[in-house]
Amino acid sequence: MQSVDWLWLLHPALAVVLVYPLLGMVLRLAQQTRDRRLTQAKHPPTVGRDHADLGKWLAGSVVAIVLLAEAVVIATKHPISSFEGGSSRLALMVMVLIGSGVALAALWRVKQPPYRASFALLCWAGVIGLGLQPEVFRLSDNPLDPVFWQSHFWGGVGLTGLMLFSVACRPEIHKHLRWRRLHVSANALAAVIFLAQGISGPRDLLEIPLSWQKPAVYACDFQAQRCPTLAPSPAP
Repeated sequence: MQSVDWLWLLHPALAVVLVYPLLGMVLRLAQQTRDRRLTQAKHPPTVGRDHADLGKWLAGSVVAIVLLAEAVVIATKHPISSFEGGSSRLALMVMVLIGSGVALAALWRVKQPPYRASFALLCWAGVIGLGLQPEVFRLSDNPLDPVFWQSHFWGGVGLTGLMLFSVACRPEIHKHLRWRRLHVSANALAAVIFLAQGISGPRDLLEIPLSWQKPAVYACDFQAQRCPTLAPSPAP
């Protein structure tokens, strides 16, 4: 494996090592928080706060890993010296990446609802804007196409939006039953998407060849599932 191949492994490795263990803890604390509120179960009084704090870290980790994956794909698709669009487009992509990171950091700190909503939308817009670049592979951009709903990329975009929504609405979730119910519904959907991402991610890894294998693999006809016949190796 070359260095570029290790860069491509950062996204799935961080997801396995960081995101999914956090997801398990957040789901467990969510169940304990709900039990304590509804059935007066004898869970520690800190479970609600721990659930909110770890949920915030889970959301931040998801957004950061998605941004990292998009940055790696865009930067390694072609050599930087022959980057499509030249230095001006490269500078724009870097600005969008940095701006998305700044918006995420600001979302963690601001208190007023308009600011929280604005920074969440700005961060999500940055994720979508980077993901729609031609270097980023997507099965389809048409929601009417069945493969659109099997896309690891669009699943990640939807998951990112749900995570940002949970962070942006955290104070309202604590105060209002209606927001709490919306939070539960949104995160039930997020749990389903996490499961789907755990399946589509390994599927996509199987389809991505190592950098030195790409010329041979991409010479194949993927529709017919046939590769050109290789010339016999010369006799030693």
